[in-house]
Amino acid sequence: MWTVVYIANNKTQAEKLKRILSEEGILAQIRAIGLSNTGDGIHEILVSESEAEEAHDVICEHAK
Repeated sequence: MWTVVYIANNKTQAEKLKRILSEEGILAQIRAIGLSNTGDGIHEILVSESEAEEAHDVICEHAK
């Protein structure tokens, strides 16, 4: 089951976080919320439920 671990302001930010998670060995998906996939809207970062805590820690480390 996929779990939302972060909500990004735009597609660019979401793709950056997905890449960071991937580099840490965490499989992630991006899902657009709202009307468009153009990059202007909010995007969710999803990971496997079993990796959610680790993914959250990785995101927090890179937010500093």
